[in-house]
Amino acid sequence: MAAERDVVGVVPAAGRATRISPLPCSKEIYPVGFRSGLETGAVRPKAACTYLLERMCFASITKVYVVLRDGKWDIPAYLRGGEQLGIELAYLIADLPFGAPYTVGRAVPFVRNATVAFGFPDMIYRSEDIFARLLERQAVRPADILLGLFPVEAGRQVDILDVQDDGRVRQVVVQPPDARLRSTWGVAVWTPSFSEFIDAYVRDHAATAAAEPEPSMGSVIQQAIEAGLRVEAIRVCDTPYVDIGTPEGLLEAHRRAIRCDEHGRNEHTT
Repeated sequence: MAAERDVVGVVPAAGRATRISPLPCSKEIYPVGFRSGLETGAVRPKAACTYLLERMCFASITKVYVVLRDGKWDIPAYLRGGEQLGIELAYLIADLPFGAPYTVGRAVPFVRNATVAFGFPDMIYRSEDIFARLLERQAVRPADILLGLFPVEAGRQVDILDVQDDGRVRQVVVQPPDARLRSTWGVAVWTPSFSEFIDAYVRDHAATAAAEPEPSMGSVIQQAIEAGLRVEAIRVCDTPYVDIGTPEGLLEAHRRAIRCDEHGRNEHTT
């Protein structure tokens, strides 16, 4: 049944980018030059979210919902229908401003019966095949949620995963100080069971959301584990992603772009 479901992308783009403001545009379309694993020559900047959308397209995921908030109209103005990327984009408006789970929950009525491919549009992923790896594994060993693992550098504030040898996730530790764990997640695929879980979570949490800290996707995944959903993880990349939604990540992206550009110029002059 899992192999017969449509695979639909969901991209949360309703954030306010307060950590890196002010920007001249939404962070999701902020131009970033970055070399992927297969590219050579000079690097031309492109919208940050393009790195995610291209990797979805690489895995033959061609239908994607981008969930916006009111006012971020520069994103559809730039991406339009997705024709230049070889995908079909549709846009939804998030109606509750309480974090990524609420943004994702807005898409549930449209993807309720689909396998969902999920990623963050302000993260730069080096490997092209991250979703292809997830879908290949999900086809032979389905889980309610399958997370794509990336290495994490010491001291970074990210969700850290405690994963068993068989790939089962014991715990998602949200932004921990524990330096012993060395893997984080950056992309995922999930079944309708987790879409329904998010939908129920948003309905139950909404009444008190304004008075509570903003939930993360990691915290909701941890609650899914505690509720008995099967959450697994596999390594999809051997290098960390770069999160341009943080000041240090944006600076790192600029540094890497400069190094790539210098490398490209050197290639053309030798």
